[in-house]
Amino acid sequence: MAHIKKLNFLKNHKDLVDENYGMVAVPTFSDKMDKDLAELFKSQNKTGKVGDLVFEIDNNSRIVYYGLGNSSDKTAENFRRAAGEVVGYALQHKYSDIAVECPVSDEGEYFCQAFAEGLILSSYRFLDYFTDERGEYHLKSITMVDACNQDAAKKGAIIASAVCDSRDLGNHPGNVTTPTRLANFAKEVGKKGNMKVTVFDREEFTKMGMGSFAGVAQGTNEPPKFIIMEYFGGKKSEKPVLLVGKGLTFDTGGVSLKPGLNMDQMKFDMCGSAVVFGVMNAIAELQPKMNVVAIVPSTHNMLGGSAYKPGDILTAYNGKTIEVLNTDAEGRLILADALAYASKHYDPEYMLDFATLTGAVVITLGHIATGIMSNNETLVENIKVSSDNTGEHVWQLPLWLSLIHISEPLWDEYCDQVKSEVADVKNLGSPGQAGTIAGGAFLKAFVGKDIPWAHFDVAGTSYHVENRSYIQKNSASGQVIRLVLDMLGA
Repeated sequence: MAHIKKLNFLKNHKDLVDENYGMVAVPTFSDKMDKDLAELFKSQNKTGKVGDLVFEIDNNSRIVYYGLGNSSDKTAENFRRAAGEVVGYALQHKYSDIAVECPVSDEGEYFCQAFAEGLILSSYRFLDYFTDERGEYHLKSITMVDACNQDAAKKGAIIASAVCDSRDLGNHPGNVTTPTRLANFAKEVGKKGNMKVTVFDREEFTKMGMGSFAGVAQGTNEPPKFIIMEYFGGKKSEKPVLLVGKGLTFDTGGVSLKPGLNMDQMKFDMCGSAVVFGVMNAIAELQPKMNVVAIVPSTHNMLGGSAYKPGDILTAYNGKTIEVLNTDAEGRLILADALAYASKHYDPEYMLDFATLTGAVVITLGHIATGIMSNNETLVENIKVSSDNTGEHVWQLPLWLSLIHISEPLWDEYCDQVKSEVADVKNLGSPGQAGTIAGGAFLKAFVGKDIPWAHFDVAGTSYHVENRSYIQKNSASGQVIRLVLDMLGA
């Protein structure tokens, strides 16, 4: 892994003359260019739209001007993307130390935070396994010049660095990012953030009655872990927010074996847990006055003589029985016990779960938006507000019946599709229909009554995210971490 963890700061751009930076980046709005700068952009076939870069050589230092579009159309996401283009250019040209003038003046703290996020996020590259020259170059420092609010910029850097750490968990292969590694990472974060971390092993969680999780885990020799992180930074009387993440560290599909093509990408099947760990990692640094509990069930899903089979019936932590129709629909099985455990042992303000749950959501939304489902309209509206703030798109399934002002978060017909003829529920819906919604309907059966809950299917947005200058191509994205932190107000 390589990413900038902290930003340096210069209060005044006049101080740049006394420093030796390989590249200095200067912001410009397309409607506020002077004549000479407009000619420079025109000479390089650029107009100054968001992300446009032009350059000139000045006293052996490369001056890069980066476009921000029209000054009346400023958005936080545009600032992130512009920052990503600047750092991408620096990486391409292998600069060691760069200075970037902050484009924010009086727009407020969040714009400055967003720009800092873009700088850190775009510095990330996964290089751990290169032994040749590809792993030798590293961007050493980024200096933010004229930052309108250093506290906001520092917060942005903390959040983005936590995202990068989570990307790293996802990018490592399944023989490195194991359940044990995730448990150790949780302990490292817990120690840093004064959190209580509890890890149950196979024998413990099986005896506790987590038959659904234990069923999935019984085919692997890699020790599975049930991980709990508790952060109580608020008042004792305040209900915690519950975060649950799917930690499937490698997925063969089990007996319902996946095709061999692209199976290597199943290392990303733990990216739901990476969201949870990223949020808790940032909280450990920010120390907000709130209560947050994170739960991650983690295992490989393998095949072999001891693996669970289609037709098996498992008993979950809340006593509900589950008919297994396909062992490749395992994410919902391990989440079932986590959601049931969270519902029994905590009284949450609300609960969010994150999982690379279905290929169907990729067919529906591509690698552009995260599919969400919920039993609570207010919770969905809050998610959408934070989605707009962070530029991390979400789309609710099924749609609200807004024309007649009736809110039906998850229709009974979809819940009926996961009812079993031989058990309480089955782990598939109707063949060839609404696969993503069926996954959400299944999970709903394990959420405690009256608990506000939302499910995030991040299968399309946890990796291979398109057209984001601050996300490395063909890599874990860390998407939704910033959304959750914004929603928490951390």
